[in-house]
Amino acid sequence: MTATTTSLAGPGQRAALPALWLGLLFTAGVGAYALLDGSTTHVLADHLRATYPAFGEQEVQAGVTTYVSILLGLTGLGTVGWLATIWAARSGKGWTVWFATALLVAAVGVAAVGLTTLDTSGEVGLAPLMGWLLMLPTVPGLVAVVLLWTRRRSASSSPR
Repeated sequence: MTATTTSLAGPGQRAALPALWLGLLFTAGVGAYALLDGSTTHVLADHLRATYPAFGEQEVQAGVTTYVSILLGLTGLGTVGWLATIWAARSGKGWTVWFATALLVAAVGVAAVGLTTLDTSGEVGLAPLMGWLLMLPTVPGLVAVVLLWTRRRSASSSPR
């Protein structure tokens, strides 16, 4: 007796899986970059120094720590979202398209807040590079959602 594994996912859900995995990879990359920034490029620290010239090194490091904590929290939430969506797509759940769409809207909203929220200095609080990195995982997310919706419509309009 041989065991076979079959995916319950429909063609649209299978087609979206590579984009979903890429989004997970990009999200993990944002978290990794946030962790490594302090010992490599110093984007967060340089941004804080530029926007708050009166800050001493202790205040800059406190700000960096805060931003890294926020970015890691968002990375964790994003990772859970990607893994749940991948599981739903692989399992063939009918609500996958709605779930993925809701997560995409939330992710774009969070990234937009990171890109546009002004700090007390009058400048954007989060370093722009980090804000754009937050937006990066939404690109494969958009591709996955389009694939899920397109394949869902074509599957429901095809003759049975």
